[in-house]
Amino acid sequence: MPNIKSAKKRLRQNIATRERNRANRSFVRNRCKNVVKAVREGNVEEADQLFREAVKSLDQAGAKKIIHKNAAARKKSRLSALIRKLKKQNQTVS
Repeated sequence: MPNIKSAKKRLRQNIATRERNRANRSFVRNRCKNVVKAVREGNVEEADQLFREAVKSLDQAGAKKIIHKNAAARKKSRLSALIRKLKKQNQTVS
């Protein structure tokens, strides 16, 4: 435990920041999972809509350094590839 007043304040700030970051990271993960879920169900329109929301939250998290920018880009790329694959499958079935 810190003894100095400024260290006590810093500890409070770190705890608050950690909780905020955990909540944001969880929010981003859930948005990505929703996209994957929609793709597995084969729902192209819903997957597209959820993908746009996921990209927005990934970009925001990357900008705020909640996750690394390259990690956000990688996740966006992989989600995009899933949707492209789903669209390609739907075109060949039609």
